[in-house]
Amino acid sequence: MVASASAFTSKRGGRLIVELAACAEEVREAQSLRYRVFGEEMGARLKGDKRLDIDEFDAYCQHMLVREARSGRVVGCTRILTDDNAARLGRFYSESEFELGPISRIQGRLLEVGRTCIAADFRQGSAIAVLWSGLAEFIHRQGFDYLFGCASVPLGEHDIQAAAIMNRLRRQAMAPEALRVVPRVPLLTTRIPDTILDAPLPALLRAYVRLGARVCGEPCRDPDFGVADLLMLLKVDELNPTYSRHFIERVADT
Repeated sequence: MVASASAFTSKRGGRLIVELAACAEEVREAQSLRYRVFGEEMGARLKGDKRLDIDEFDAYCQHMLVREARSGRVVGCTRILTDDNAARLGRFYSESEFELGPISRIQGRLLEVGRTCIAADFRQGSAIAVLWSGLAEFIHRQGFDYLFGCASVPLGEHDIQAAAIMNRLRRQAMAPEALRVVPRVPLLTTRIPDTILDAPLPALLRAYVRLGARVCGEPCRDPDFGVADLLMLLKVDELNPTYSRHFIERVADT
């Protein structure tokens, strides 16, 4: 179920290209990058083999790739699960970690993103911005109202680092009570030592928050990946105006 990538290619500064995978071989490029980041770098226990990260959701998703224009190497990716394809599959990925009742009752079209990763040598550059520009184009062309998905943060010893990050998010980026979900596996602790009030946000999570995404409740502990997952929700028409100019309004003129 690989999506057509026709009429979908945009560039940023000429160095990086964002596109949708148009064949099984291109999906495998995304799965290979995911394996390197999640399996080799993070030590996650993955389901795939042959150095690929593969699960049952891949066949129902569209896969967005960021390539280095000069070499053609995939340096970033995310996968997109539309509400229609989630209905065919029978669930969203996030339902394995959260009771999604409040999200499923939202009026409007839902788009879930997941398995987002950037190659280590491109994390300080524009790769995440280019990936977001691709998502913005997809959202604009397909008419989605909400974007959501899991953002991962390190657990730290006894889950203290995740709890410290959550402490910051409670002050800065919490969704209304009506949109709070319940994690299936909560953190081991939510208590923060007096010497640690909070912790810096990882780059990908920081990008979500800057766009205007909100955290829909407490994290879910994911021992297979060694992280805590936060369910993030972004209402498209409430995008941060500064970032909207760079992403949504940019593609409206194309």
